[in-house]
Amino acid sequence: MFKFTLLILIFFVLSLGLRFWNLEQFNTLVFDEIYYAKFANNYLTQTPFFNSHPPLTEYLIAIGIWIGSWFPTSSEITNNLTGSWRSTISYRWLNALTGSFFPIILGAIAYQLTQRGSYTIVVTFIATLEGLFLVESRYALNNIYLVTLGLLGCLCFLIYINHKKYLYLTLSGIFLGASVAIKWNGLGFLLGIYLVIFIVYLPPRLIHIFDAKNLGRIFENIKLSKPSLLIFNLLIIPIFTYSILWLPYLLFNPKYSWWEIHQKIWSFHQSIGDGSEVHPYCSKWYSWLIMARPIAYYYYKKSTSSGTIIHDVHAMGNPILWWLATGSILIFSIFIIVILYKRKYNPFFSVIFFMFINYWANLLPWALVSRCTFLYHYMSAYSFSLLGIGLIIEQCLISQFILNRRLGIILLLLISLAFIYWLPIYLGLPLSSREFDLRMLPNWI
Repeated sequence: MFKFTLLILIFFVLSLGLRFWNLEQFNTLVFDEIYYAKFANNYLTQTPFFNSHPPLTEYLIAIGIWIGSWFPTSSEITNNLTGSWRSTISYRWLNALTGSFFPIILGAIAYQLTQRGSYTIVVTFIATLEGLFLVESRYALNNIYLVTLGLLGCLCFLIYINHKKYLYLTLSGIFLGASVAIKWNGLGFLLGIYLVIFIVYLPPRLIHIFDAKNLGRIFENIKLSKPSLLIFNLLIIPIFTYSILWLPYLLFNPKYSWWEIHQKIWSFHQSIGDGSEVHPYCSKWYSWLIMARPIAYYYYKKSTSSGTIIHDVHAMGNPILWWLATGSILIFSIFIIVILYKRKYNPFFSVIFFMFINYWANLLPWALVSRCTFLYHYMSAYSFSLLGIGLIIEQCLISQFILNRRLGIILLLLISLAFIYWLPIYLGLPLSSREFDLRMLPNWI
C-alpha cells in the first residue's frame, strides 16, 4: 500500500510540475483565452457580455483571476488584453491546478472499475504523459473543466455502485450537471451513464449476456439500486445544478431570460459553418481517432545569430499513446462482438463494456454536428480510450508469459519517449526550424 500511494503521489507531483512550469510565459492571450479570460474579467469589471457557452468556465477563471491578483508579479508577465491589467498566471493557474488532477481522477475510475492497484498505476502513469490534456491545462480554456467534472461524475457514480454511499450518487449528479454548465457536450457523460443503466434493465431474454449477473459486479450492483434514486440523482439533480449555475450570469446580464439565452446560443452554433474557410484547424469527428489535425495554439518565430528559433504550442496528444488508445477501442469492439455472439460470460466484460459505452456516447453525437469542430472535442471520449489501452498494458505486465511482460514494458517506454520527444511542442520550448519540422507531420502544421 505504501508503494502504491508513493507512486500515485509521484505521478501527481509530476503532473503538477508539468502544468505549472513556466506557466507565465507568453505574455499574451493564447488561442481562445481571447474569449474565456476576457469574459472572466468582465465579471470582475461588471461589463455585460454574450458568451456562446454556458457560464461556469468564466466563473471559475474569474475566481482564479481574483485570487491570482494577490500573487506577486512583474511587468514582464502582465498585460491588459483582458480589459484590465492582469498577470498571465492569474488567469491560468486554476486551469493548471485542475488539470493536475486529471491523471488521479482517471486512475481512481480505473480502481473503481477493477479494484486493482496495478491497473490504477498504469492508467495514472499514461494519463500523466498525455500531451493534449497538458496543453489544455496550461491556458485559460474550458475543456479541462468539462472533462474533469464529467469524469468526477463518473467516478462518484462508480463509488456509489460499489459502496452504496448515496451521497456519491448525489455528487455524481452535481458534477455531471456542472460539466454541462461548461459546455453542452458535457451531456455525453450523462448519456454514457444513461446507456449503462438502460442496458442493465433490458429483459435478459432479449440478449442473454445483458443479464446483469452476466455483465458482472458493476452492472449487477446498478440493478440493485432503486430506480427512483437513480432518476432523482441522475436526472433531476443535474438539471437543477445546470439551471442554478446560470443565475449569476442572468443577474449580471438581465437583457436575456433563461430561455432566450439558450435560443441565442443555439442559433449562434447553428450559424457556424464548416471547413478551412471557417477555421484552418477544423476537423471531422472520425479524423480524431488518428489525430489527423491537431491545433496550433501559439506560434512565434524569430531570427537569431545561430538561426531561426520557433516557439510553438500545439494542442495535440502523445502520438504513440493516442494511436495505441485508438487501437484498444478497435480490439475491444471485436472482443465485445465475440462475447455477445458466443453469449459467454467473461470477467473483463463489465469493465470493457463500461468503457466502450462511455467512449462512444461521448464520440458518436459529434457525427450529427454540422458546424466546425476541433480535436479538443474528442477529449471526453479519449479519456475512456486511455482506460482501454491501460487495461491492455496492465494485462501484459502481469502476464505469466515473459513475452507479454516485455511487450507491456516496451509500450510504456515508447509512450514515455514520445512524451519527452514532443514535450517542447506541449510547453512551447524553443526549437530550431529542423527540430520543429521533425516533430510535425504535414497535416499537423
